Amino acid sequence: MLALENYLVLSAILFSIGTIGVLTRRNAIVIFMCVEMMLNAVNLTLVAFSRYLGNIDGQVFVFFIMTVAAAEAAVGLALMIAFYKNRESIDVEDINMMKL
Repeated sequence: MLALENYLVLSAILFSIGTIGVLTRRNAIVIFMCVEMMLNAVNLTLVAFSRYLGNIDGQVFVFFIMTVAAAEAAVGLALMIAFYKNRESIDVEDINMMKL
């Protein structure tokens, strides 16, 4: 059985990779994937603490976070498809051109 610290270190590594990806990438789809990685890191932490403390509250929060993440991914990808049809690019720098 793995210790709580192992899960927390893995979660911190995943969250750090996601943060670096959000801050350095210019492709909107890659940024969305990095945000999803950050959400999964938080989910891993919640499940690890939930199991460590012996209650189910963290796992209930994870269920709601996964639901919101799925909705965010669907809306974000729909926006990217619409933007790609208009501009033929999904570069974050070009999204500013959508202003009136």
